[in-house]
Amino acid sequence: MQQKPPAPTPSASQSNIGQLRMGGAEWALLFLHAMLWGSSYFFIAVAKNELPVFTITSLRMVPAVLVIVTIIWIAGYRLPSTWREWGPFIPLSLLNNYLPFCLIVYAQHQVTGGIAAVFCATTPLFGMFMAHVLTRDEKLSANKLAGVVIGIGGVAILALPDLMAGTADALWAKLALLGAALLYASGGIYARGFSRYPPMVLSGAHMSMTLVLSLPAMLIIDRPWTLPMPSWPVIASVAGTGIFASALASIIFFTLIKRAGATNALLVTLLLPVTPMVLGYLLLGERMSGRELAGAAVIGLALLVIDGRLVRRLLGEKH
Repeated sequence: MQQKPPAPTPSASQSNIGQLRMGGAEWALLFLHAMLWGSSYFFIAVAKNELPVFTITSLRMVPAVLVIVTIIWIAGYRLPSTWREWGPFIPLSLLNNYLPFCLIVYAQHQVTGGIAAVFCATTPLFGMFMAHVLTRDEKLSANKLAGVVIGIGGVAILALPDLMAGTADALWAKLALLGAALLYASGGIYARGFSRYPPMVLSGAHMSMTLVLSLPAMLIIDRPWTLPMPSWPVIASVAGTGIFASALASIIFFTLIKRAGATNALLVTLLLPVTPMVLGYLLLGERMSGRELAGAAVIGLALLVIDGRLVRRLLGEKH
């Protein structure tokens, strides 16, 4: 039997005030999200050699939408059915998907996927202050501020040698990545207004709208029918970006926003620079340097500070 989700409201449900938290399940979702989303930087690095920006951004949405719509159908839910319901998904899709992804693909023509992930790790800084100003239940706390600052320090340890070796040609790419981080933070805050939708429905509508919005630029600017047929590795990379880094990661992201709040969900970007390093060690036998281990350790410390439980125990506090 199909279940009809309640109509979304323009602001987050006030019943969640005081209930947003990061427990064990939420931390597990955060790490899984980092692994899925982090894979996008690898897939982009493969696809960018044969496909232009708008084509990659649009084509990845085809498998993403197919996967999510199938999941929605199996679960017995439905997508929005009226123009009034679809309207709010336009800014959400622009802020949290289409525009930042275009900027990231553009930037990866000048910088590596690791550097792109490092700059996206600034997202919690934007999101933290925006949430403090715009929301009632995600106010800035001392441990959250300290944790994010420590986390940025860990990211800097991982990226500093590459950043120092950067050229003037990469300046616009790095500015684009900062713009992507700001857009992701804005999208995360805006997504709170859709809290009455089940996460998979929210994800499905969000991805479907992104596909619609992305088609004009691909068809008018890139004219993909004039391009050479891409190789199978590129086709597989576009599919992987859509299925793993877009569809499945999106469901987890909106689940985290609903359960733990936007600023906690955006902490995933602190883990993104670590993801390629861990995957390379586990799957490719690549050795991690002392600098990489130190950076990962600092990021781990940042997450412990943000979580707060260990700090409270060390200070002898019960709550």
